[in-house]
Amino acid sequence: MDAELLHSPVVGLTEEEEADMSDWNLPLAFMKKRHLEKIEGSRALAQSWRMKDRMKTVSVALVLCLNVGVDPPDVVKTSPCARLECWIDPLSMSPQKALETIGANLQKQYENWQPRARYKQSLDPTVDEVKKLCTSLRRNAKEERVLFHYNGHGVPRPTVNGEIWVFNKNYTQYIPLSIYDLQTWMGSPSIFVYDCSNAGIIVKSFKQFALQREQELEVAAINPNHPLAQMPLPPSMKNCIQLAACEASELLPMNPDLPADLFTSCLTTPIKIALRWFCMQKSAKLVPGVTLDLIEKIPGRLNDRRTPLGELNWIFTAITDTIAWNVLPRDLFQKLFRQDLLVASLFRNFLLAERIMRSYNCTPVSSPRLPPTYMHAMWQAWDLAVDICLSQLPTIIEEGTAFRHSPFFAEQLTAFQVWLTMGVENRNPPEQLPIVLQVLLSQVHRLRALDLLGRFLDLGPWAVSLALSVGIFPYVLKLLQSSARELRPLLVFIWAKILAVDSSCQADLVKDNGHKYFLSVLADPYMPAEHRTMAVFILAVIVNNYNTGQEACLQGNLISICLEQLSDPHPLLRQWVAICLGRIWQNFDSARWCGVRDSAHEKLYSLLSDPIPEVRCAAVFALGTFVGNSAERTDHSTTIDHNVAMMLAQLINDGSPVVRKELVVALSHLVVQYESNFCTVALQFMEEEKNYAVPSPGNTTEPGNLTPVRDGPTLPRLRPVNSYTNIRAATTARNLNKSLQNLNLNEEGGPVTFSPGNLSASSSASSTLGSPDNDEYLLSFETIDKMRRVSSYSSLNSLIGVSFNSVYTQIWRVLLHLAADPFPEVSDLAMKVLNSIAYKATMNTRPQKILDSGSLTQSAPASPTSKGTLIHQAGASHGANRCLSRCSGSPPIPGVSSSSLTNEVPKPPTREAPPSRPPYTPTLGNQAPPHSHQFSRTRKMFDKGPDQMAEDGDEATAHRNFISVALQTGLCDWSAKYFAQPVMKIPEEHDLESQVRKEREWRFLRNAGVRRHSQRITQRGIARLDDQIFINRNPGVPSVVKFHPFNPCIAVADKDSICFWDWEKGERLDYFYNGNPRYTRITAMEYLNGHDCSLLLTATDDGALRIWKNFADQRNPEMVTAWQGLSDMLPTTRVAGKAFRNCSTSRDSRENHGCSGLARRVSIYLDRSKQGGAGMVVDWEQETGLLMTSGDVRVIRIWDTEREMKVQDIPTGADSCVTSLSCDPQRSLVVAGLGDGSVRVYDRRMAPNECRVMTYREHGAWVVKAHVQRETNGEIVSVSVNGDVRFFEARTPDSVNVLQTVKGLTALDIHPQANLFACGSMNQFIAVYNSNGDVISNIKYYDGFMGQRIGAISCLAFHPYWPHLAVGSNDYYMSIYSAEKRLR
Repeated sequence: MDAELLHSPVVGLTEEEEADMSDWNLPLAFMKKRHLEKIEGSRALAQSWRMKDRMKTVSVALVLCLNVGVDPPDVVKTSPCARLECWIDPLSMSPQKALETIGANLQKQYENWQPRARYKQSLDPTVDEVKKLCTSLRRNAKEERVLFHYNGHGVPRPTVNGEIWVFNKNYTQYIPLSIYDLQTWMGSPSIFVYDCSNAGIIVKSFKQFALQREQELEVAAINPNHPLAQMPLPPSMKNCIQLAACEASELLPMNPDLPADLFTSCLTTPIKIALRWFCMQKSAKLVPGVTLDLIEKIPGRLNDRRTPLGELNWIFTAITDTIAWNVLPRDLFQKLFRQDLLVASLFRNFLLAERIMRSYNCTPVSSPRLPPTYMHAMWQAWDLAVDICLSQLPTIIEEGTAFRHSPFFAEQLTAFQVWLTMGVENRNPPEQLPIVLQVLLSQVHRLRALDLLGRFLDLGPWAVSLALSVGIFPYVLKLLQSSARELRPLLVFIWAKILAVDSSCQADLVKDNGHKYFLSVLADPYMPAEHRTMAVFILAVIVNNYNTGQEACLQGNLISICLEQLSDPHPLLRQWVAICLGRIWQNFDSARWCGVRDSAHEKLYSLLSDPIPEVRCAAVFALGTFVGNSAERTDHSTTIDHNVAMMLAQLINDGSPVVRKELVVALSHLVVQYESNFCTVALQFMEEEKNYAVPSPGNTTEPGNLTPVRDGPTLPRLRPVNSYTNIRAATTARNLNKSLQNLNLNEEGGPVTFSPGNLSASSSASSTLGSPDNDEYLLSFETIDKMRRVSSYSSLNSLIGVSFNSVYTQIWRVLLHLAADPFPEVSDLAMKVLNSIAYKATMNTRPQKILDSGSLTQSAPASPTSKGTLIHQAGASHGANRCLSRCSGSPPIPGVSSSSLTNEVPKPPTREAPPSRPPYTPTLGNQAPPHSHQFSRTRKMFDKGPDQMAEDGDEATAHRNFISVALQTGLCDWSAKYFAQPVMKIPEEHDLESQVRKEREWRFLRNAGVRRHSQRITQRGIARLDDQIFINRNPGVPSVVKFHPFNPCIAVADKDSICFWDWEKGERLDYFYNGNPRYTRITAMEYLNGHDCSLLLTATDDGALRIWKNFADQRNPEMVTAWQGLSDMLPTTRVAGKAFRNCSTSRDSRENHGCSGLARRVSIYLDRSKQGGAGMVVDWEQETGLLMTSGDVRVIRIWDTEREMKVQDIPTGADSCVTSLSCDPQRSLVVAGLGDGSVRVYDRRMAPNECRVMTYREHGAWVVKAHVQRETNGEIVSVSVNGDVRFFEARTPDSVNVLQTVKGLTALDIHPQANLFACGSMNQFIAVYNSNGDVISNIKYYDGFMGQRIGAISCLAFHPYWPHLAVGSNDYYMSIYSAEKRLR
């Protein structure tokens, strides 16, 4: 096909045509989150916001060395000079009085920030007084923080040796005090404030001494004999904080307008000094009438936010907090601004000190060092707030006018809102976040702040982590005490976001009775469903694995509140109500009994048939934890468990793998509870399986079987991947593909030998099938599969005895069925459960023949016990323990054919025993323990032979418990991700500018071009169709071919794999294994969502449907979903002759007349080529999302892919298989062609017993194809193997036209647009006819130099739009024919 031809029309589309593109209205199947994501929770972000070591500063030492009236010798003061200390002029009173007043004032200033600390003043002290003070404070403080405030304005400057100065007793000398000693006395954690000139020297010395101490500690730790190790160890100084007034080389400012202790004033009276400093700036002239005296008269109290002074203080706190949060690294911010109230206040005020003192050429120093903040833009907001406040002062004081509140917080919220609405995805966090936090305290702004905070948290987990690191948690926790209704939706949203990211907050909520808030929201019928959903999610987190939370919520009537909402129309609410119920009674027996009293389990049953798969999942989870409680069982509770189990068992064929995975886990809880009973059943099944000959596909000697299952020598075997188990875990089969492509196609190769042992030995099986410790399973997939088939036609119930409750047998069968599930994750889980029980059963068995006739009749105990009482005796010898000798990766057993699945018992291979194991001694005379003969066939890989045994350890060490707490699906955590992700954001597919949307537009334009161009060609009429445009040898014999409707891509299925070809370029795109078991084959394929993101559906003749994505491009093909479309199609019960008997010869004599010898031969050929009957046939309706399935069954089953549920079973009313399906969504008609030659029409809107509206019995043999034209009065076209083509109108009882084509048809397809049909014959040719029955082409040879004859036709298919015909033949070749080139 010309590339330009395909793409040129797209460009020329008119706007009307674009608007008319029907693709936009088509629903997409299997594109929900559950199909596109892995079902697992999000990785928990490491939460650093919660302070692990919250601290208090409990003691404060105020050391003042002022020596009032005497200036130190090394400082020359200016005149006039700064004199005020703690806002007191020391020269205005006697020196001693001044000293005491200053000390008392300093204490008051500190008490504003930390009123509860112990304060000790030390005024003009000696070294001994300082030592005594520091050691006593440290002794009392224990591990808490101590503050040491040093004012050295009356002593010399610190020395470079690391000393500060104090006095001798008589005040005649200055005495040095080493910082090293001070460190020793103060200990750690401590905070030091140095208000003196050259204070930076102290900080440097402090660090050097701290490093020296660390080195001494290390030396003492390494060498205990070192002299340092004999001395008392010096305390580590790691947790010490220092604040110094200036750098090492700087003097304090002496400006007479400033206080002498400017640094202390900034740290302890920040508003006062900030206002004074503001007035001293030139810009203050812009605020008329404000003087320093007036500032003293600002009304209000610092801690009352409604007053001018209080509001300024509040704004100051918000601004300094914001600056710190924006400038400091997160961990440092947490340590300095969130760990200790006093430290946080001092550091906020230190930012002001830096701003003010730098304007006087003084640089305050801190350790840990902070980045410079004095130029931060937020200081301008502070200046504005001060300006606005001060400008009102004259009128407030003189005229008493009311104070107008600052617009600061409203403006900052607006800035935050702008950030939220205008910003791009990846950007710096919003500066205003700490301010939003402050505003939560204000009733005026609270509602708006909560709304904006919620919108911020909605941006994702990173936003929640940021908000928590700012310190939002205590605020939103306190707000839960508010009774304001308008806050409810906002708080519920915010808490849902927090708990979705950090579930550890459950404890805080319960401690503060926060759960009651959410219980009341959930119980409030006037609350919108989405808010109740968030409330129940929060409660589900509170009760998750948290006993205190479970008890608190049980007392709050959570169970009855939840049960009332189970039938709510909102699906997410139903889902979370069920999850919440499942979690509250998980391992909490009183909640379970509360649930029993409220009939909770019965009310949950209705959700098992919910249209939403996630809701069904949640209900299964809830019922699973309901039976999974480990408390003592009574007869009543056992009955309830049995009822729940049988209800759950009905979901065995649910269309959604997430539901079936949850089902396995739910049943595993039951298995754990009733372990002994299940062990008994397991042993019985193992015994049964050993003795029962299954008509196995491996056993090809049966008289009725016309075809060997293994293809003969002519067909190369593609791969030794003998069982689905080999790709259990590897649904993305790319590495498998590589190995398949590299395999040499063994032309002569005979049958590949197979046995369960062979399987378990293969490396791929052991890697994917292993238990958690990578040992092989006890029961292989083949054994389980055989057990499943045995159970379907053995009289197990009668064997086990009436008195033994058969619930356990039923559940064991359900688990066997799930172990053969087409979805690997489901079967993996079921295999774990089965193997766990099989293992325990064989471990617990006593050494005698299992379940002899006596034990069959005795009744099993109803309640479970810790050991299997029925089958475990205390006297069991070592022999019982030896059954699980493990071997890893042993070579396959040569010469064991698949007959090992039937009665023949090959001898177990003998291997060397590891020397570490003691030799085995038989216990009962010479009789070997029963396990060697009982399981030698199914478990060859695990037997070491009768003369060896497993480790002679106790059971506990040998016991590999497959079922552990870890057996879970991750559904709940995955569902919780919804709340962590943005919910307010427009989804990408609805965003007109997103890449996803643009790609869809491109695809839909391409589709319209293909449709229009192909229509033009077909309307001209096609005179010939034999131009070979593609030929290639397929890796396997083609059994089904399917064109992609719009891409130049064709899927070709062989027995168990799918190959993708690009028919334009002639190259292979992909080849992967479909994963069906070895005795099954692919019989149908469909493209789903072909107009958009295509998925490929494959149907196999065991009734399984698998859906794949990411094929035919460079990514790994992945299984999206898989389910059992038809449950009663066990391929093993159907051998080839039987299919012919069923379909070609009917009991009905009227239908028997046309079965000529040729038809019989063709039927046999069909059976032989397809190894059985019709297999599974499907038809897909993209418009409705319905999938019709049928085949070797007596019903047409309709699946709704949206709900992933069976919606209808239409009985065919015939005694033969359905060979072809076609549906018409406009008229709700389903047309089926059958093996007995009849064509039946059903109207799916009618009741099952009335829906067959027409039966045509004009064909005398197997119908190869029945097709209904999708038009208003579209005809039904049907063709049988005899080559008669019949046209019917749905309303008339007889055919309106009959055409005769070639006899011996093996394949046929009808072009949906071009009125052509093509017939493939066993006689190695293809005939193409038009609707008048004229042959337009006969194809017998491949194009090419040698002109090779084409093989017997195995399959053919038309392209849905282009006039292309794909043909697959038994000689592995795959070719495509098209109309003449000039037409194309």
